[in-house]
Amino acid sequence: MTIKTEQVYAVIFTATMKQVDDEYLQMANRLRDLAFAEFSCLEFNAVTEGDKEVAISYWPSKQHILDWKQHPLHKKAQKLGQERWYSDYRVQVVHVEREYKFANQD
Repeated sequence: MTIKTEQVYAVIFTATMKQVDDEYLQMANRLRDLAFAEFSCLEFNAVTEGDKEVAISYWPSKQHILDWKQHPLHKKAQKLGQERWYSDYRVQVVHVEREYKFANQD
């Protein structure tokens, strides 16, 4: 996927997992779907290694990110995350200044 970077922001979410249960997995899927359907999320990638999770999402504006953050389902997930799912987390919002990539066409 090629993204025009003049107006692109990335949200980098890094967490230490405390507990992963079915409700967490369901919530993560619902939030991902919601981000694309209602908030114009451009791309969303998440990886887990041991108890560490990193998710990077790309957005067309800071306003899209703020609106996403305030959605009732996302606020519920934040509360549950602090109470049950995460030992700690960090969120960084950054402007994407440049992007380049390689794709092998074999």
